[in-house]
Order: sequence, then structure tokens, then C-alpha cells
Amino acid sequence: MESIRVFAPATVANVTCGFDVLGFAVNSPGDEVILRFKEKPGIQISQITGDDGRLSKDPNLNTVSIAIQDYLQRTDWSGGIDIELHKKMPFGSGLGSSAASAVAGVFAINKLLGDKLDTPALLPSAMEGERVACGSAHADNVAPSLYGGFVIIRSYDPLDVIKIPTPKDLYAVIIHPQIEVNTKDARNILKKKIAMQDAIRQWGNVAGLIAGLTQSDYGLISRSMEDVIVEPVRSLLIPAYDVVKNSALNAGALGCGISGSGPSLFALSQEEGVATTVGAAMCDAFRSEKIDSEIYISKINEKGPQVLD
Repeated sequence: MESIRVFAPATVANVTCGFDVLGFAVNSPGDEVILRFKEKPGIQISQITGDDGRLSKDPNLNTVSIAIQDYLQRTDWSGGIDIELHKKMPFGSGLGSSAASAVAGVFAINKLLGDKLDTPALLPSAMEGERVACGSAHADNVAPSLYGGFVIIRSYDPLDVIKIPTPKDLYAVIIHPQIEVNTKDARNILKKKIAMQDAIRQWGNVAGLIAGLTQSDYGLISRSMEDVIVEPVRSLLIPAYDVVKNSALNAGALGCGISGSGPSLFALSQEEGVATTVGAAMCDAFRSEKIDSEIYISKINEKGPQVLD
């Protein structure tokens, strides 16, 4: 095999109550990476599409190449690799764009070199790619993109990531409004201290959401999709947030919240038909506020990255 093309999925991080510890993968959108062997040692990025010229082709500055470099250093391989990166998702959307690129890169190079590492061993390299994009090696996007499904990050030191079973009829609706939310602003707006009663309520919701997922208890999932800490402040950065969220719930969604730091919103629904109705209601709500949006509807992506050819 002289080349490989890999797709890695977008992700929803936080999932209402699970700030910085919970995330899940979706079928669409995502990023594609093509890797080829080249004669001259070292890494080069020969092509990037879908970025409107915003991403660097310098291998020391790009998420995908940094992740691949870390993998090659850890596996002690010093050949030549050419990279094509094809962005298939919006920037700054709260859908883990940089994470999908990093995961596609490490998954592709691992396959190209004969599966030198297992999936958990790929995660640190993908996290290094995320560090370049975000300033810190968060795993709440890269882990679900790499593992597929719902993932909880129990600990960073030591790194401890657990994949959670997903109910078979659970669907995700993601809506990306054509507005911008600065990630730095979304971080800075968070409270530095929280009340004990809020912490206790949030812990209960996280435990309930995980129990609901593992038991396929849709009622428990719905009751647990409540965020009393982050959503009340971050929602202020998203115009019409309450209107759109209420439209999703009134249309039958189990719950609705902010994807990552926004501006995208997500909703979980039982069955595809309900998800379609929820998505239409959310689009209509944004449209009523004169805000254009893109919508994605899919089952939870259990596979993670995939070899396309």
C-alpha cells in the first residue's frame, strides 16, 4: 500500500452536563486525509482544501502534521510522507474540526505503516495535534472521533478514557448557525467558582446520563441532559439560543445543548423520524430570527475513523 485515504468524524463535546469530560462522534460532517509515501524523508503538506486558505502548510504548524510527527517519533520511523488535508466541515463551529484532522492523520499513518499501535496508543499523538490548534491537549473531541460512540475522559493524569455503550435508536441533530463564537471568549466567560448545590446537581446529571446511555433508558437520558454550570453563561453568546432549544424540545428532542464552545447546537432524539422533525424545528427557529444555518442528522457514529481507499 503506497497511499491511503481516511475519514474522521466531527464530534460533540460536553454533551450538556459533561463539560470537558464527555463527547460523542457523528457520521457527518468530518475531515478527510490522504497520505502517500515519498522518497525524500520528512513530512510535507502538498494540498489543503476547504479551508479558504486559512491553514498553514508548514508541517510544524498544522494539526494533522503535528499529530503524524508525534506518531512517527514514538514509533521511530523516519521515512517520507506527503499529506493532503480536505476540510469537510465548518471552522469554529464547535464540532471538533481540528480534532477530526488530527485523528484522521494518526489513524491513516498507523494503517499505512501496518498498525504499529492499537487505538488507545494513538490518542496521545492526536492530542498533541489538538494542542497546536487549541493551546492545550484536550481529549473531549479527539477521543470520541478516534474511538467512535460516546466517550468519557475520566482522567488526564494518568490518561483514562472509557467508551460508553450507545442506544441503538439514538440520533443526533446538529445545527450550525452562521454566527461566530470566539473559543477564547467562551472559555473566559465561565465562572471560576461554582456553588456546591450546583456541583451536586451537575454530578447527578452526569451519572444519570451515563447510566441512561448504558441502559438505553431514554427517559433517564432526557432527565439528565441538564447543564446548570456552563450553559447559563455560554448561551448568552448565541443569539436566539433559548428559542431554538425550546423548539427542539417541543418537537420531541430528548435534550438540547451547546456543542463544544458553540455556536453549534445539538439535540438527541429517539428514532430518525423524530430527529428529522427536531432538525426542521430548529432550522425554522433560527430562520425566524433571520439567522441562516446548516443541519446534520445522523445516528451516533460507533466506528470512528474509516479507511475510504
